[in-house]
Amino acid sequence: MSARAAVTVSRHPLAQHKLARLRDRATEPPQFRALVHDLTQLLFYEAAQDLVLGPVTVQTPLGESAGARLTESVALLPILRAGLGMADAILEVLPSAHVWHLGLYRDHETLRPVTYYNKLPAHLNFDLWLVVDPMLATGGSAVAALDVLKRGGATRIKYLGLIAAPEGVQALTEAHPDVPLYLAAIDSHLDEHSYIVPGLGDAGDRQFGTH
Repeated sequence: MSARAAVTVSRHPLAQHKLARLRDRATEPPQFRALVHDLTQLLFYEAAQDLVLGPVTVQTPLGESAGARLTESVALLPILRAGLGMADAILEVLPSAHVWHLGLYRDHETLRPVTYYNKLPAHLNFDLWLVVDPMLATGGSAVAALDVLKRGGATRIKYLGLIAAPEGVQALTEAHPDVPLYLAAIDSHLDEHSYIVPGLGDAGDRQFGTH
């Protein structure tokens, strides 16, 4: 039996502080979007620790200095629509990242993911792919997104999410044991409608002020 994927849950004090504010039902969409942004950047710092560097020499005002530069190409795959705020946050840190979009929704009867938008390139020749989505509930959409990437030839993939249910973590790590997960929290369970408890509600609605 193959080993499960590594799951990293951030214990950073800033992440835990911002997560509590994100969950609060009184947090309005502008503040909610800002918290998604900040939490994503904290998780990205952890996920990006193994990016490959190459040597570079720069000229400071007082002389030469040895330094380093990133040598790997990074692509982001936000799962529409809730993943958009996470992609924007990573782009602020890594403006050279490429962004491709994948639209998935969960059929309320079958609870299976349905693809309605796919703008991935024909050749997925990037060194690292980051799939970003705030909520990992059943894991269906995440598994489907990773299936699409692997069919296209992507070999090194990581998943960034804010809150996950144990059921989603199990589904994703079983289906893709080579894809590490970076999360801010793993919650108690899914309710009868497959919403994460205690969670934070619908991440897309809360980001964009829709219902």
